[in-house]
Amino acid sequence: MLAFPSSYSVGITSLGYQVVWASLARRSDLDVRRLFTDQGDPPHRHCDLFGLSLSWELDGPVLLDLLERQGIPLWSHQRGEDDPIVFGGGPVLTANPEPLAPFFDVVLLGDGELLLPAFIDALKAGRALPRPERLRQLAQVAGVYVPALYAPRYDADGALLAVEPTAADLPATIAKQTWRGNTLSHSTVITPEAAWPSIHMVEVARSCPELCRFCLASYLTLPFRTASLDDGLIPAVETGLAVTQRLGLLGASVTQHPQFADLLSWLDQDRFEGTRVSVSSVRAATVTPQLGQILARRGSKSLTIAIESGSERMRQVVNKKLSGEEIFAAARYAKEGGLSGLKLYGMAGLPSEEDADIEATADLLLALKKATPGLRLSLGVSTFVPKAHTPFQWQGVRPEAQKRLQRLARRLQPKGIELRPESYGWSVIQALLSRSDRRLAPVIAAARGQHDSQGGWKKAYRAVRGGELAAPADLPFPLPLPPPWEEVVHATWAEERVLPWTHLEGPLPPATLLRHRQEALAGDSSADLPGAPSPPH
Repeated sequence: MLAFPSSYSVGITSLGYQVVWASLARRSDLDVRRLFTDQGDPPHRHCDLFGLSLSWELDGPVLLDLLERQGIPLWSHQRGEDDPIVFGGGPVLTANPEPLAPFFDVVLLGDGELLLPAFIDALKAGRALPRPERLRQLAQVAGVYVPALYAPRYDADGALLAVEPTAADLPATIAKQTWRGNTLSHSTVITPEAAWPSIHMVEVARSCPELCRFCLASYLTLPFRTASLDDGLIPAVETGLAVTQRLGLLGASVTQHPQFADLLSWLDQDRFEGTRVSVSSVRAATVTPQLGQILARRGSKSLTIAIESGSERMRQVVNKKLSGEEIFAAARYAKEGGLSGLKLYGMAGLPSEEDADIEATADLLLALKKATPGLRLSLGVSTFVPKAHTPFQWQGVRPEAQKRLQRLARRLQPKGIELRPESYGWSVIQALLSRSDRRLAPVIAAARGQHDSQGGWKKAYRAVRGGELAAPADLPFPLPLPPPWEEVVHATWAEERVLPWTHLEGPLPPATLLRHRQEALAGDSSADLPGAPSPPH
């Protein structure tokens, strides 16, 4: 059983979910069924595997609802020989699986191309073994993390000291697995019921070479890889366009593919007349007149670029290698090429940001509107949320972000610029999930039935922290009470602090992330840079 923590239309639009499902379904030794929140087979208690693909923190708690629907015990230590092995993967779990770790038997860290077959083969090889021995055998596979075999250790004040293997023959750390081939993924299911109806998605590039200091999609997925044009991209596009006329080119930085211009020229052939091509967010500095023209001819209405901030100082802080001139040129080329809209993405509450930086973002949007009359502008803006394995993982969510989102709305909306802000309150809950350790698991369990309410989360946290609700008494590793809410969500952590994911190896070592953080925030005393003491526990 392979589950997705949302509806069918959303889940089937996830390329990652499609690829995992197809990888499993292609095997003659597996019978794979799909499960979504709004559809799926009736409870199937005798399945051997129950998997979850997770790409967003706020979807994580849905796991418990899906397990309950299938009659599977929620806590991993309560499952027996007749229960399936519950496994999960995806960027959220690769970054920091610890808040959800007590609910998973296995977490797959990294790319599925090699990791998934190795996991299934090891599972088959140990099928006759008792459940504990099967899990111990799986833990020997590179990139396979079995949380029950790793014990968190806390000091008397509740501070995390380490997450350590429970036996000498287990690896001390688990490394994220990286697919280094030059063929990437593309859709295996094309359906009008998808959130993007009848679209064929093709992954052009994986990761991003820019290394913006907050960016999980860049740091966690290094190195930057591109699909081969002749052996990967063109055959994948041809396959999809045999059954649909809608094509989506995906990647964190698609226009930085070294042959992207060649791909565009190929798509500009007369035989693709009527094909609608859309691209995910592109780097502003790579926008050309040719890009605007070909996308307009292929049915695109707008282009999406991430600017992060209208302040040049802030763009330097986050390592966004982008000048104001390049942003204006991107808007001009989009309009000249025949596109009617430009979507920009920015952030509020970035480390060291000041009110003047938010004003600079508003000023930039207003200047763009004046410079490119008739081009429809919209700004999607989110609150900075710290992510594991990035240089800003030590920073907290800044409460000032809420008022700064409101400030942008006051300045832009009356001028006809659409503002699409993400909820500050939900960004706080996202940070709670991205930054916590296993002490959050009882909170996640307590929030069931009300995890779609911010108040429900805060109520559950207070109840667990106050001792009114607790994890099961038979948990193999006792859990102290969660730390103060402020410490998890808003505090700047000391650089020497043991992080919940310290035992999980990302692409770059902590020393490199620290250096990138120090380079970003050098000279900004407001950022609480290095060595601030840990907040009281």
